[in-house]
Amino acid sequence: MSDLGDFTGLDDDADAVDSTRDSTAESTSGQRSDIDADDPQTATSPEFDSFDATPAGSDRGIGVLSAGNGLQIHEDERETQLRAYVTAQNRKDVRIGTYLLADYPDTERLFCRINGLEYSQEYRADDATEIHARRAMRTNGIDEEDFKLMASLDPVAVLYEDGDETKRRMTDRVPKPETVVSIAQDKDDIKTGLKIPGDGVFLGHLSVGGQKVRTAATPDTIDYRLKDDYESGDPLVFRHTLIAGGTGSGKTHGAKNILRQYLAEDRTYPIESDGDRTVRPAVVQFDPQDEYAQMHDDGDYDDEFGRKLDSEGIAHGGHDDTLVFVPKVGNATYAASHHRAEQLEFTIPFSMVHANPWLIAGSGLNDNQYNALVSVLLPRFRQEYGRQGTYQQFSSFMGDPALKEELDETGQVHEATFDAISRRARGFDNVFDQDARPITDLISESVKPGQLTVVPTYHLTDSRSSETVVLALSSLLVDEKLSNDPNYSRIKETPLIVGMDEAHNFLTDADTVQAKKVIGKFTDAAKQGRKERLGLFLITQDPQDIADPVFKQINTTIVLNLGDEDAISAVNIPSTLESRVPYMEKGEMVVYSPDNSEPVELIGLPHCLTRHGRDS
Repeated sequence: MSDLGDFTGLDDDADAVDSTRDSTAESTSGQRSDIDADDPQTATSPEFDSFDATPAGSDRGIGVLSAGNGLQIHEDERETQLRAYVTAQNRKDVRIGTYLLADYPDTERLFCRINGLEYSQEYRADDATEIHARRAMRTNGIDEEDFKLMASLDPVAVLYEDGDETKRRMTDRVPKPETVVSIAQDKDDIKTGLKIPGDGVFLGHLSVGGQKVRTAATPDTIDYRLKDDYESGDPLVFRHTLIAGGTGSGKTHGAKNILRQYLAEDRTYPIESDGDRTVRPAVVQFDPQDEYAQMHDDGDYDDEFGRKLDSEGIAHGGHDDTLVFVPKVGNATYAASHHRAEQLEFTIPFSMVHANPWLIAGSGLNDNQYNALVSVLLPRFRQEYGRQGTYQQFSSFMGDPALKEELDETGQVHEATFDAISRRARGFDNVFDQDARPITDLISESVKPGQLTVVPTYHLTDSRSSETVVLALSSLLVDEKLSNDPNYSRIKETPLIVGMDEAHNFLTDADTVQAKKVIGKFTDAAKQGRKERLGLFLITQDPQDIADPVFKQINTTIVLNLGDEDAISAVNIPSTLESRVPYMEKGEMVVYSPDNSEPVELIGLPHCLTRHGRDS
């Protein structure tokens, strides 16, 4: 008895089946050969005529809507049932995320996207058998006509014509069964369907699954732009932006390209005090890796690419008006061989501590200690040394044992509290009052309409020093922007974008006094940004570490490749796009900006619009 599990035995069985079929065919052939076509009797023998079942005309679209399992549009998206049968010759062209159009009987059209693909059997049969498998293994192709490919569709919007303009509304009607569905190929239809503005700040080109969406237009790509005018709300730059991406994802490349658009010569915004006057924005970018000063120099791309950028209205090339605003900290020196931008040194004067006492609370003063510093020690210091007293004088002040004894005996500050403040306020000798001009004297040089001011901290090896510098300068900018009685009108009257790379290091949620004060300040800045023409531009690889009160004010989230599950869940993008994030290649991104468009995938430009990389 042959072993049914033996592969050779199966070969014999299969050959036997084939042999039986061959002999049957020969027998049939022999019988039919006895029929004489010229014999009137045999000529009338029954014959089976063949008919061409192919429908007349030519196909249009990729398939039709099917009502086989129901066809339903529902307010609850979980109840919506919208499926299309995709014909065999079109199946290679469909992907998850492909945008489709289906016509209603009138002039309206349903704009939708594929959110699921499923093969099912056309006929009742079991294809999971040895014979089926062996036949498939011996042939060169698959007969897809034995199966049907069903595409599940997510209705996005109804498109309709209003005069010469195409508009969109929510999906409020169901299309008819067997309606032809076609791949959307008109640029205006796709932009309208996804609510993408026609003008604004360029971010990248629309894509699906890492492939650019192509149209019949010239250029054939679809540019994605952020709303940047006041016609239908506030420019999104003042509603704040977050770029999240892991190492090597292209986030700095992408951030430079976006900032370059805000520095375009024709980019202006009206100021609140004089609505008739428009002003170019100033960009102040905090740069822990010393990469953004290169935006002064031209990018590495050819003239042909430059012409393509011009044709799409994309600003490019080095930005001449770039200042490297170098913090002077101790003996640290800043090297600038990788760019040609102008440099200017500055220092943080200790006088800024009176308005921001938490600057010297970086080592973690508790509430009791912080209150003693603010309510007793700093007022006493101002009384003795004036508001221009230096950090060195403050150190001597805190080292006075007679002062400690006096405050303890009078019950103003317990000696243990005094000692704790004294210990935690030490170590700032190399930060405050260095041999450079104070930042408070350099406002007109550091904040200018149309200027990119880069504040590098890569040369600062002490993290506490770099944090103090960044928070002191950024707080000065924010305070002046939010003040009703500012000391520096230049800051107040200039639209301002504050960029912060590695933002998780500065805007993290923690229990220290410093963290609470910083988060409170930047939360207020984020809430009032649209009114004060202040935009936060945050860049991070750890979005889960950014304090929630600040994160909630972010309107535009740009997500590149992230491998950490906590980071992916923290960016709070729709689940349909969340699953794609770990697989995105360099430069691919997801944009979630509810006030601008539907959530979409983009591909950024292949070249940086300014210089990028130390070897370029």
